[in-house]
Amino acid sequence: MQIATAADDSLIRDVEGLGRKMMAVRDRIGRVIFGQKTVIDQSLITILSGGHALLIGVPGLAKTRLVETLGTVLGLSAKRVQFTPDLMPADILGSEVLEETEHGRRAFRFIKGPVFCQVLMADEINRASPRTQSALLQAMQEHQVSVAGQSYALPAPFHVLATQNPIEQEGTYPLPEAQLDRFLMQIDVGYPDREAEILMLLATTGNNDERPAQAMSAEELIAAQRLVRRVPVGEAVMNAILDLVRAGRPETSDLDLVRKHVAWGPGPRASQALMLAVRAHALLDGRLAPSVDDVVALAAPVLRHRMAVNFAARADGVGLEQVIERLTERLG
Repeated sequence: MQIATAADDSLIRDVEGLGRKMMAVRDRIGRVIFGQKTVIDQSLITILSGGHALLIGVPGLAKTRLVETLGTVLGLSAKRVQFTPDLMPADILGSEVLEETEHGRRAFRFIKGPVFCQVLMADEINRASPRTQSALLQAMQEHQVSVAGQSYALPAPFHVLATQNPIEQEGTYPLPEAQLDRFLMQIDVGYPDREAEILMLLATTGNNDERPAQAMSAEELIAAQRLVRRVPVGEAVMNAILDLVRAGRPETSDLDLVRKHVAWGPGPRASQALMLAVRAHALLDGRLAPSVDDVVALAAPVLRHRMAVNFAARADGVGLEQVIERLTERLG
């Protein structure tokens, strides 16, 4: 009993310490990014969960600036790749070059690509060809890459934060379902409200443009990611996650709306993502355990890129957001 109590006390101290640290992180980010509290929180939840995020929004909503700010504030090495139709896998992963030593011997040397960082910003990821997009699959899932038969480990932690514009679809390649499933969340970036836009105008058009400052280190972030996995999850929350995900699959759903209008539903990776995300959400709010409300709050960003509606839904005017809203209503 004393061991359990000591363990509980240690968890409480760690959660409280992380809560104070995340308050400082939010404050530093909020000085640079205005009016995007939900987007910032969902980005932090993704990183605390050890996952990758897909940021979708029209141009000019500070998606690139947000990723750069996250790298600085969290103390991570960050690199940016602008995805274009002519981008090749070697431009991301790296390549081997043949070199000759001073003694006349020739040997191949691997030159690391930009993927060897802790935060990789894949800007406009859907503008690259499917071959180049697939180059990120192994990196995102296994945190290593293979070049010329050799495997190279990526730095820890490793996160891909990709941006995508919902308009200007000419010259773009839709991401395959297998790669979409690797993203823990799809974060939709909307317009800021009027008050936030006023602050943004004053802060970015004057003489003193605020620069982000570091509030965490990579080692502290890795410890926080371990802490997320120690957070207990009650049976009610676990059942809510399973009920939500399984109800979104046409094959197992008891909802007519899903069986009629959903082409394919979320797989087991959606359940895993929700399990981690609700824990991180609770820690971000300074709570020791997640609730069903956390599942409801994170259902849309976790599920929206793991489901698709069919032609019947389009004909009936049923959208994916409407389906997800119906699924979360059942959780109370």
